[in-house]
Amino acid sequence: MVAQAKKRNGSNNNHRGRLDIIADILEASYEGTRKTYLMYRCNMSFKQLKSYLDFLIGKELLCMVNGSLNPDPSLFKTTDKGKEFLKTYKGLKSLVTQ
Repeated sequence: MVAQAKKRNGSNNNHRGRLDIIADILEASYEGTRKTYLMYRCNMSFKQLKSYLDFLIGKELLCMVNGSLNPDPSLFKTTDKGKEFLKTYKGLKSLVTQ
């Protein structure tokens, strides 16, 4: 009965929420990475990823840096503010999943 109620309410689905996606992007960018890697790692289309990258850069959770081998500023890296977000997110998630 409880399992049926969960399915009806949608609380038992496997869809990621916005915060989960943001955390995935920040985690994947922790040491710096390219857009293509993020796309595959986070399982997103280019259009979706671009929208999230623009948002995260605007909120200063993510920044673009020059790559060591390529002067093209297409390397994305999690900022200190982004790392703080991840720490808080993981703490809250652990409280909910206990």
